[in-house]
Amino acid sequence: MVSQHAKISLTTGNIVIQTDRDRYHTPVRDINVLLIQTLQAVITTAAVAALAEVHARIIFTGKDGQPTCETTGCYPRARTAALIESQVNWDETRKSHLWTKVVSAKLANQVKVAQLCGVDPSGMANEIDKLELNDVTNREAVVARQYFPLIFGDGFSRSDLVPMNAALNYGYALLLSLIDRSVVSHGYLTCFGIHHDNAENGFNLGSDLMEPFRPIVDYWVAQHKINDLTPDIKLGLARLLDLEMNFDGRTEILSHVIEKQVGQCLNYLNGETDQIQIKVEVPDEVSSDAINDYV
Repeated sequence: MVSQHAKISLTTGNIVIQTDRDRYHTPVRDINVLLIQTLQAVITTAAVAALAEVHARIIFTGKDGQPTCETTGCYPRARTAALIESQVNWDETRKSHLWTKVVSAKLANQVKVAQLCGVDPSGMANEIDKLELNDVTNREAVVARQYFPLIFGDGFSRSDLVPMNAALNYGYALLLSLIDRSVVSHGYLTCFGIHHDNAENGFNLGSDLMEPFRPIVDYWVAQHKINDLTPDIKLGLARLLDLEMNFDGRTEILSHVIEKQVGQCLNYLNGETDQIQIKVEVPDEVSSDAINDYV
């Protein structure tokens, strides 16, 4: 994360961040996301190209601190015409089955977040039992209308222009960037989704696959009193990418879980496996341990 006046460049395989007082070096291959949350930074084309080669995302924020755009590599090594043709022609039954699994995992995680926040999620839990193939009755939206007022207070709406929504949007943008990076690194296009199909959304597939991860951001935001989207809040949300959680019987950090879960979903959609499970679970505690990439 870069939040102050700085020059970002490339030197011998390292991204170099030069501020007014310090100079930081990080190997290019160690970076998943470079988040530039200031208008006082410059970045060289060499640094942009090097990060693109390892499929790292560069996210730029605007005057309001919200992400405004990000880089996307055009030609990953894994992308072929045959791969894209297979994506366009993914089996509709597999897409419906995977979306059902995705929604089920998201709803289960929302119920757990409500429990962790000390509110009664029984009404939401009842809706999970009504979930049908491809969520044709839109239980996802029904639960959402109960969920957000439960954890953020009566009258809360995702359409409100309030700091909590700004924080949620910021956290979701970080998640989406990591998921899109994983999709692209496997050679697929982000615009062809399994449920989201907005012609103006270049990230339909990422929007689909990120759904079970959203409650992790919700839980973190619900635990903090947010009066403004400050640098500390942004840093805390970025730190979630290093959150330790259980996945498939092992302790993993969130960024690695994203990579593995996305890979499993893509393998299922492409017919390489006949079984798919969404194993993303919100941990009981959200870590706030310091990380060393905040400038």
